[in-house]
Amino acid sequence: MNQQNINEHNWDVLIKHDRVHQKLYTDPTIFAEEMTKIFGMTWVYLAHESEVPNVNDYKTGYLGSRPIIVVRDRNDEFRVLFNRCTHRGATVCRNDRGSAKVFTCPYHGWNFKNNGELAGVPWPKAYGDDFDTSEWGLKQARVESYRGFIFGTLNLNAPSLVDYLGPARELLDQWLDRYDGKKLVVGNAHRMIYKGNWKLTYDNAADGYHVSFSHRSLFETAGRMGEDKDMSYFAESPDYGPMVVQYLGNGHTFIDQRPNYKNIGDFWKQQRPQPGREVYEEMIRERYQEEADALLDQAIGAQMNLNIFPNLCLIGNQIQVIQPYAVDKTELTWYSTTVDGLPEEINMLRMRTQEDFPAFGEPDDMTNFEECHLGLTIPEVEWVHTGRGLGIPDRQTVDERGVISGPVTDELHIRNYYQEWKRLMGQPSLKTLCENVKGGVSSV
Repeated sequence: MNQQNINEHNWDVLIKHDRVHQKLYTDPTIFAEEMTKIFGMTWVYLAHESEVPNVNDYKTGYLGSRPIIVVRDRNDEFRVLFNRCTHRGATVCRNDRGSAKVFTCPYHGWNFKNNGELAGVPWPKAYGDDFDTSEWGLKQARVESYRGFIFGTLNLNAPSLVDYLGPARELLDQWLDRYDGKKLVVGNAHRMIYKGNWKLTYDNAADGYHVSFSHRSLFETAGRMGEDKDMSYFAESPDYGPMVVQYLGNGHTFIDQRPNYKNIGDFWKQQRPQPGREVYEEMIRERYQEEADALLDQAIGAQMNLNIFPNLCLIGNQIQVIQPYAVDKTELTWYSTTVDGLPEEINMLRMRTQEDFPAFGEPDDMTNFEECHLGLTIPEVEWVHTGRGLGIPDRQTVDERGVISGPVTDELHIRNYYQEWKRLMGQPSLKTLCENVKGGVSSV
């Protein structure tokens, strides 16, 4: 390969129909560009509305590499504020979450309303009569919410969030509609950091090929029960089974495990052992009788792996958020969910189930991510193979929406999301875009 082409980031050279170059995972300059063109120009998941349930509630976090504050302002509108004082650059909020009508910079005491407006500065006469407070409010990102999921973008030309979700929206609806309109509550962050690139997680999020090999301990646990249990079907010739992997457009991907569950009660019956399971099941069956099977099915995962590009993964009943910090450092945060209106016993069982995979499965994946990143640092071995299933007759289908489906072990999800990645990375830089749009990312 021509080294000059690599250094110039010629994406057509680095991304082929059946492979991608290892530099996409290891080059710090590419990572820096991703923080602008991927995490700046797409809709990035930031928080759930239940995390900021009341007026003046806030949560801090990141939009790509940019520290931000997600706040429900005094007018009950969601804002995404850059957590950066416009005076000298210090962060104005240093708590993970809380409630505040005003954010005060601890460095020099500049005050900002939670809608971003500059409320005041200490000893203002020293700034003179020409000091325009409207110019110095906290800068903001564009924000939209869909059914409780809050997203932000710096791209003023981005499509609406609903359009961006595309066919993924229907699947998100299915994930939520299990609860018949009841309110989802997100919490209990479980954070993990691995030494590797963020795309290793996104590659894996719709990868049904690795499960039989990476998660053998889970299968062994299920085998001790003397019958098939959750995920054991991945070890039973998944290449020819009913599960599918799908590319949904705009970088979104999906694995559907639900074809393995055909009847009410199947979800519950196929679960691995959980602490207190038998006691709670007995209580629920006694109290709810004919409703018990349907309720118990809501205690465990939806058997859906829905991945909203670039950083949100819905796995079972849980939310996983991908946070890149460096080309070789990524944080994964798992959030558990409860449902207002479900019996307390069901929500307790949900918590037990949600402890399962992050404790017994995710360590397998994170070990692989670190070992993959280590291997990818070998410059002489350039290519990552992504061609499984490519060109095999009748192996993939495309529906009227453009959704591509194939056996769950195919790598069609990687091949196709990289085309969206390439499209975004080929766009003008965000700075250029903002210069072309009056106001760019503006203050209130």
